Amino acid sequence: MARPKKHRQLCTRAAYSCFKPNGIPMDELPKVELLLEELEALRLADQEGLSQLDAAAKMQVSRQTFGNIIKQARAKVATCVVEGHALVIQGA
Repeated sequence: MARPKKHRQLCTRAAYSCFKPNGIPMDELPKVELLLEELEALRLADQEGLSQLDAAAKMQVSRQTFGNIIKQARAKVATCVVEGHALVIQGA
């Protein structure tokens, strides 16, 4: 049985609900869902340039948990950019 998910501190909302390649209808694209916690991790690590330790403290999770979240987020974004998938932001 998995442990219950700990509440994560999120400080931002997405400006848009999805990103997709130009000129291709959304219904023709495979979709990859980016969780809000993954978006926050990307913002803290890549936009603000915080270390994993500082970003983890802001999200109120362990450094290891933050590392796992940012790894998943970067993999999803890379898949969308390289393979031309639509990136759908959950709850945006």
